[in-house]
Amino acid sequence: MFNGIIKHTGKIYKINKKNKNCYIRVSSNLKFTQKEIGSSISCSGVCLTLEKFNGNKCTFYLSDETIKRSNFKILKKGNFINLEKSIRYGDRISGHFVQGHVDITSTVKKISVIGKSWFISFYLPYKFRKLVVAKGSISINGVSLTISKILKNGIEIVVIPKTLKLTNLIYLKKKDLVNVEFDVLGKYINSSLKKFWWKKIYDEIF
Repeated sequence: MFNGIIKHTGKIYKINKKNKNCYIRVSSNLKFTQKEIGSSISCSGVCLTLEKFNGNKCTFYLSDETIKRSNFKILKKGNFINLEKSIRYGDRISGHFVQGHVDITSTVKKISVIGKSWFISFYLPYKFRKLVVAKGSISINGVSLTISKILKNGIEIVVIPKTLKLTNLIYLKKKDLVNVEFDVLGKYINSSLKKFWWKKIYDEIF
């Protein structure tokens, strides 16, 4: 579990692909210890396992399913990814609970710069509209953000200068692909309501 407050990015310096297996090697100033090998790290919103590290270089394994469901399918050498260690009990939660389970990928529709902040809109299929609310939380590339506006076919978020400085959102361009994770509380509530709805119909019929 993560909280979406990104303070470190890493640069992809090597990608090893063989059959359906893939390893990415990342250089970063995020420090690890031997005890953290095997621990979960959020990599641009994707929960990956730390395989090994050597100095400022670390290695992560990508499964075929992870590649299919995330923007890692278009990952290239030289790309920057957001990095966050999992939170510990007692840590301050400044963002929101992020699982590292990417729901969908989305494309950047528009970027407007007002003052020093970026207003970014993303395309969102209609069937996912029920999982977002204005002023609610959403994870974009692992970054905990607030939905500023619900659009006709998407959402808009506002990224402040500090977040831009610390994350890979600063490199976003129109049509770029991002990883999206909806608020886990909203997903559970939606799932419960669906079950209740069908139970009600069943009870009325039978």
